[in-house]
Amino acid sequence: MGVTTLTHEYCSSVSPPRFFKALITDSSNLLPKLLPQFIKDVTIIQGDGEAGTIEQVNFAQGSPFKYLKHRIDVVDNEKLVCKYTMIEGDSLGEKLESIVYEVNFEATGDGGCICKMTSNYNAIGEAQVNEEEVKEGRESSTGICRVVEAYLLENPQIYA
Repeated sequence: MGVTTLTHEYCSSVSPPRFFKALITDSSNLLPKLLPQFIKDVTIIQGDGEAGTIEQVNFAQGSPFKYLKHRIDVVDNEKLVCKYTMIEGDSLGEKLESIVYEVNFEATGDGGCICKMTSNYNAIGEAQVNEEEVKEGRESSTGICRVVEAYLLENPQIYA
């Protein structure tokens, strides 16, 4: 099994704790509200939101994907780090066994943050994954960050 690692950063004017709460700890409630055209709902299949929890994201009708399941491996509310693994879903396609994500929120001098995302694509057998093949997923995560950031800027009391 080959592993392809890609990194991406998103800079925001929102503070790290607020962005972490919105994108990580309350994402199962917030994302379906902000993005109903893409995410139908998020269901906890096992666990309580902490490490070991398995969530299923059900996509809206018309999406190219039906669902995905991910397992939360680490949630560190003090260090603002989350690690989770996509373990099932049609978005894995025929090449991927899983995708491991690590997301870190680091403060910037202006009160905002840098969201650093690392993705490890675990291929099945000798399959190769190139950056072009995962470009859509990266663009999707950037789009989600933009929507959440705009919502937090418009609602400064949320997750304060």
